[in-house]
Amino acid sequence: MTADRSLLVTGGAAGIGAEIARLAGSAGYRVGVLDTDGTGAQHVAEEIDGAVALAASVGDEDEIEAALDSFGTPEVLVNNAGIVRFGPLLELPAGDFRAVVDVNLVGTFLCGRAAARRMAGAGGGQIVNVASMNGIAPGPNAGAYASTKAGIIMLTQQMALEWSRLGVRVNCVAPGLIDGGMSAPINADPVLRAERELAVPRGRLGTTTDIAKAVLWLASADSDYVCGQTLLVDGGITMSILSHLPRPASVDGVGDAARTPGRSAAS
Repeated sequence: MTADRSLLVTGGAAGIGAEIARLAGSAGYRVGVLDTDGTGAQHVAEEIDGAVALAASVGDEDEIEAALDSFGTPEVLVNNAGIVRFGPLLELPAGDFRAVVDVNLVGTFLCGRAAARRMAGAGGGQIVNVASMNGIAPGPNAGAYASTKAGIIMLTQQMALEWSRLGVRVNCVAPGLIDGGMSAPINADPVLRAERELAVPRGRLGTTTDIAKAVLWLASADSDYVCGQTLLVDGGITMSILSHLPRPASVDGVGDAARTPGRSAAS
């Protein structure tokens, strides 16, 4: 490992990335906040003792290398940067599709590769990629978003397969319905928010802190034997599809009476 506890998070200027940075800082990491929004990254870094802001695009190899030169080899890299361009596939411009692929999937690859090369030479490290429940279950009119998040889940496995013996452990977190970030415009509608909360078995939307805690656990020694895995942090919603479908009460009875047509449990 590197001499100090250090964590670099991409897409750290807001939302989940900013909360990962804050929680890492409170846990004693030296934090790097990387984002194309240099001003936003600086604002987050100023909240965290010893943190530094790094203005860079995850899709630009030269900018990534320059950021790593400036920050040093991190013990932990969190690939959180991501964008979405909503729209039905039949009308979605090819440029929008490519833009999402370049940031979400190619950016995760480029940052992960650059950091892994340095980690391998420094004795090892941890990489945590941020996917989404949409990498497992697509959402309507999400464009390339779900495809890229599914790609990140498989890329995590590929990275883990190839890099684990180099001392670089790679895992993935897949957030569910989170109160903040890309979902903020949806959750701002109180009616929609209530419906979404009702759909989650845990009865609430997730928070950025829920995701940050999962990321830091995967980055810690407590998860040392967890490798190439995707941790769903979704309050149970991904597994709950059948609970949202109508069903007759008759199929939910108990005992022989419930299984006998035309016979009530009281008869």
